[in-house]
Amino acid sequence: MGFFRQQEEKLAAKLLKWKYQSMNSPEPDPAALKQHAARVVDDAHRIARERGSNVISIIKELITDVKKK
Repeated sequence: MGFFRQQEEKLAAKLLKWKYQSMNSPEPDPAALKQHAARVVDDAHRIARERGSNVISIIKELITDVKKK
């Protein structure tokens, strides 16, 4: 896994952790949080390829959608 991918997953994990805390929801265990972050980054890359958009902004949008689910 490349350096940038690792950084994107770390950012996604931090944003997910913050989102769970702001919703007063219990945080998942670290392994589940890491898997969720990896899925978010995968989705962001797929969407970026389709839209030609910025991956980081898409990650932020996907994390915001966690609250709606």
